[in-house]
Amino acid sequence: MSRPAPLARWHAIAEARDPAGLAELLADDVTFRSPAVHTPQEGRDLTTAYLSAAIVVLGPTLTYLREWYDDSSAVLEFRAELDGRTVHGVDMLTWGEDGRLTDFTVMVRPFTGLQRLIELMAAELARLAAAQPGAQQRP
Repeated sequence: MSRPAPLARWHAIAEARDPAGLAELLADDVTFRSPAVHTPQEGRDLTTAYLSAAIVVLGPTLTYLREWYDDSSAVLEFRAELDGRTVHGVDMLTWGEDGRLTDFTVMVRPFTGLQRLIELMAAELARLAAAQPGAQQRP
């Protein structure tokens, strides 16, 4: 089985470190599950904010190591460096028949790396919110 189109589109966005393609990739009612926030984040706008911030924070050193997928979902194992700390995690993606992502879950370890990731993501989300007055975004 060749890599499904939604997965290929996500890889293209991550490799280019350009969130412009997210609008086309994400379903309107997509759910984002962060390793730092207890409640799921609902909708394209919030998910776009989180993924855009992650592209800035993790993007420069993000490396996907392995992936597993079927017709409607994928698990991607990744590694990135944050201030000399190696962060290891997985992205879990689910998409609908239209090829748009309906669910994006992130898990990260170790705890010290997650703590630093939370700090950097909060700062980037605040920067994005300041650049777009009226947008509601939470770290």
